[in-house]
Amino acid sequence: MSGSENLPTLKSLSEALGSGRTSARQLVEESLARAEDAAGEGSRAFITLNAQSARAQADAIDLLRTANAHPGRWAGIPVSLKDLFDVRGQVTTAGSKLLAEAAVAQDDASAVRRLRQAGFIFLGRTNMTEFAYSGVGMNPHYGTPLNPYDRATGRIPGGSSSGAAVSVADRMAAAGIGTDTGGSCRIPAALCGITGYKPTARRVPRDGVYPLSHSLDSVGPLAPGVNCCAVLDDIMAGGTGTSVVPAAVDRLRIAVLTNFVTEDLEPAVSQAYERSLADLQRAGVTLTEVRFDALQNLPDVNAKGGLAAAEAYAHHRVQLEQHSGRYDPRVGGRIHKGSEQGAAEYLELLAHRRRLVTEFERLMQDYDAMLAPTVPVVAPALSAFEEDSEYVRLNLLLLRNPSIFNLLDACAISLPVHQPGDAPVGMMLAAVGGRDRHLLRAAAAVERAVISR
Repeated sequence: MSGSENLPTLKSLSEALGSGRTSARQLVEESLARAEDAAGEGSRAFITLNAQSARAQADAIDLLRTANAHPGRWAGIPVSLKDLFDVRGQVTTAGSKLLAEAAVAQDDASAVRRLRQAGFIFLGRTNMTEFAYSGVGMNPHYGTPLNPYDRATGRIPGGSSSGAAVSVADRMAAAGIGTDTGGSCRIPAALCGITGYKPTARRVPRDGVYPLSHSLDSVGPLAPGVNCCAVLDDIMAGGTGTSVVPAAVDRLRIAVLTNFVTEDLEPAVSQAYERSLADLQRAGVTLTEVRFDALQNLPDVNAKGGLAAAEAYAHHRVQLEQHSGRYDPRVGGRIHKGSEQGAAEYLELLAHRRRLVTEFERLMQDYDAMLAPTVPVVAPALSAFEEDSEYVRLNLLLLRNPSIFNLLDACAISLPVHQPGDAPVGMMLAAVGGRDRHLLRAAAAVERAVISR
């Protein structure tokens, strides 16, 4: 059981708004109070706050409800937005100083427009790793929001959607909207004790979202639980915000991946993961251990940074040449690594990816989902990243497991499975690309069996 059960869900907030037990203005004021609390993490979790516009939107929604005009089931719920999304009239800085003076966006990103139409209120733009290129979540330009767990030590939040995760875990927003190229929704969710969802990349439109890797980027939510993620995902994919009914737990067939993802697990992660597997077996889930031997070659395949480095370098090449000194050196250096790949090597990567996807689809024919630890470690202390060599090592370790499913063009979700008071630990379920709602139903059943124990 995690600490996320204490966070209000979208369903509970919607019901409170509908019954009059709370108002949109009250929800916004409570969120802003936490975000503006000098003793909290709001100044590092958010790059900008939309206090004035959030209050105005909340008042307009409350007036509609007072007049029985039915503004929508989700209208008035405050959410945070990663600083990668275009919002009409705002500058999209992507966690950088380099873009701070860029022109304001003329239109909302499609995902933003759909959430706005559903009535969600954008509380502010959340902090992130510069240009989304790291699983650590550190940002030398805007500060690094501290993980809600063990703030006295000062631990990383995970990235790149660092501020999104902290905004949810600290109840500054009911949910956060992030992106995931190699785990950027799932890593911070796992390290901060909440749920993070990476949909199939093609499911949610990515127009108006600052790119990292056009082959791997996806838009997803970070939220208290599976149903919250399902609602937001459905809206961003063009739906009305439909939740999911948990699958029948005794009919679930789950493949438990035993190679690659289980290497170098810290004891706290291993214990929480094994305990969760035992819970699932007791609940009646059919668990089958499987190997995916092709994964063992990934470190060699990605030795020059993989698809992300090649595609990020293609986007940043001119900007990086002209303004390299304005990049976080740890980000700029990794992006520049993409220059080491030639056209033939890039095409070989694409072909290798197609083979892996085919093999994954074949492996998953008899299973509803695949199970793995989200990341092999609990959130390290910020002090562990002082040396560049340790930064590189730990960043690769954090990205190792979740990035597999971006490469496999899959959908994947991280659920918190730690005990109350323990360091947050995430367990990841993944499915073949395009089976998003099926995966979410399976995840809702797993959540009930494991988190509600």
